[in-house]
Amino acid sequence: MSFKVRSTKRFFIVNAILPFTIATVITFVSGNIGAGVAFGGAFALIRFRSAQGSADELASILMAMCSGVAFGMGYIAYGVIILLALAGLYFLLSLLPIFEHKSMASEKLLKVTIPESLDYSDVFDDTFRHYLKSYENVGVKTTGMGSMFRLSFKIRMKDPAEEKAFIDELRTKNGNLEISVLPYVEPQNQL
Repeated sequence: MSFKVRSTKRFFIVNAILPFTIATVITFVSGNIGAGVAFGGAFALIRFRSAQGSADELASILMAMCSGVAFGMGYIAYGVIILLALAGLYFLLSLLPIFEHKSMASEKLLKVTIPESLDYSDVFDDTFRHYLKSYENVGVKTTGMGSMFRLSFKIRMKDPAEEKAFIDELRTKNGNLEISVLPYVEPQNQL
């Protein structure tokens, strides 16, 4: 699955922990309609009353809710065991070198500011072909009250040691305006 889905290691860790948390909740709630309705309401509050969070934040909320169900139903020892077991499992999965995409680690986000008078459609193509294995335009934004453009590219360097030479060549083409090379992070879906 990780070969076809471009997600972070944390996403896969949360997907590994999720069945255990749900199974634990079902075990405590089964046969108790009131507890089931209360837990469903708690999930609704988390989903619709909270800001969108990362996979790590979701996992910690689910682990806390899972142990909280045990605490709330009077099973204090089970709640502690569940909390420690899920935290330990999360920690162990974090240490394992699984689901780490080496290609994703080498991807960078290049942001280049250019004057509005410069035609940005192919001005950097020769430089990109020389220094980069791959590049993809991921956005164009106006800046400086509309007098400049900020171009964003997802790039992969041929040789990371040539990053300074790459930036220097870009600076000669963009009039020495701002250039940044940052780790690439997949943007979250925006509604």
